[in-house]
Amino acid sequence: MKFEVVINMPIENHEVPDIRELVGWGRRDKDFPAIFERCNFWAGVRDEHDKLIAFGYIAGMALEHGYMEDIMVHPDYQNKGIGVQLVKALIQEAERFGLGIVTVTFDEENANFYEVCGFSPSPGGVWQT
Repeated sequence: MKFEVVINMPIENHEVPDIRELVGWGRRDKDFPAIFERCNFWAGVRDEHDKLIAFGYIAGMALEHGYMEDIMVHPDYQNKGIGVQLVKALIQEAERFGLGIVTVTFDEENANFYEVCGFSPSPGGVWQT
């Protein structure tokens, strides 16, 4: 089956938290729908039953730099190229949107995935509460 990445597709408030939980992240139900109002754009992929199986977004001030976040693929659909397709669609939309720089933070174990998607690893720092 061919999967289509759709930019700014309609997404029910529970759908992203459902996937977050399935990939082992906290649901963060309170973030939805606020995230759709605060990010530059998002992308999603649905299966043949119209179930959301992949999601990611880019946020920022919409000037030159965006931050890619929450790239996730339902565990039953991982290792099928959907994640790469999702990230590349987000990068293409970032270019169309006028962003010249997109950054992403990832665990070391995901470095190869992001390199395949076109990212160059670089040093940086993270502050979190």
